[in-house]
Amino acid sequence: MARRILIGIAGGSGSGKTLVARNIVRELGSDRVVIIDQDSYYKDLEDIPSRDREVRNFDHPDAFDNDLLKRHIRELLEGRGVEQPIYDYTQHRRLPETRHIGDHLVFVLEGILIFVDPELRAMMDIKLFVDADPDVRFIRRMRRDLVERGRLVDSIVRQYEESVRPMHMQFVEPSKRYADLIIPEGGHNKVAIDMVRTKISELLRERGGAAAPAVEGARAV
Repeated sequence: MARRILIGIAGGSGSGKTLVARNIVRELGSDRVVIIDQDSYYKDLEDIPSRDREVRNFDHPDAFDNDLLKRHIRELLEGRGVEQPIYDYTQHRRLPETRHIGDHLVFVLEGILIFVDPELRAMMDIKLFVDADPDVRFIRRMRRDLVERGRLVDSIVRQYEESVRPMHMQFVEPSKRYADLIIPEGGHNKVAIDMVRTKISELLRERGGAAAPAVEGARAV
């Protein structure tokens, strides 16, 4: 059986990590590639009063259950299935339901702080850092939080000023030095996506998995 591959995609909030990950899935096929979102591994704040959850720093490494994430990654790379938590961003807690992740050849782990933990970093075969201008990232984050997470504008701005930007400068930006490839423009960078696809195909051949098929007219969007 082919050895499984772990791709890490880091970068600031709103940089375009998810689009890069989705383009990799599109290029290689969802039957072989699955995305794992670090945000799903936020610590469960069920036992903390609601008013206190809102002021927690969700951009610090301690906000994540890294022990569970690393255990799940190890199990997936060993060919075992896991039950990934589903996180409710509006209530800041885990839902009773889980998402089953099973038999895939390539796992794409994306998140703002995945390069901070040395043990997690060491499991990755390819490390990508998605770069984008701070104003672009802020606008994307605001749109996402308004539409997908039910946040208010004042709350988004306050969180950005008090935790998102300071934590980006302290943890996210310095982790860029661990990347094998820095991708400006995120998923819109066709050259970078093609390079990543080629490298993954090489790893699949080396490890006994079928290489990615040629995609006629494929392009990043």
